[in-house]
Amino acid sequence: MDTAINLPVEFTQSAKEEIKRLMADPDFDQSKQLRVGVKGGGCSGMTYILEFDQMKPADQQFNHEGVVFIMDKSHGIYLQGMEVNWEGGLNSRGFTFKNPNASSTCGCGTSFAV
Repeated sequence: MDTAINLPVEFTQSAKEEIKRLMADPDFDQSKQLRVGVKGGGCSGMTYILEFDQMKPADQQFNHEGVVFIMDKSHGIYLQGMEVNWEGGLNSRGFTFKNPNASSTCGCGTSFAV
């Protein structure tokens, strides 16, 4: 298990609480971990990944104040310094991403360009 001291991604308090709530569900698959990453696609070129998945050989594991997450080592250049937040309001509900590496983002907030 690779654990780095310099975290590529941080989570706000509300994001940590929501992730822990999801993982506490009795039907949660305990063999999976939170994956943070990127993939090609979306209106701006790249889309964020935030899902529960199995650890793969190219992954690193991180721990941000009790939230353990995995990320493909090659995704760090796109995500370094990113903040993940949880919006729980009536008008805006879901995870949001604040990425200092993004040169542009789309209106939905889940797609970006570098």
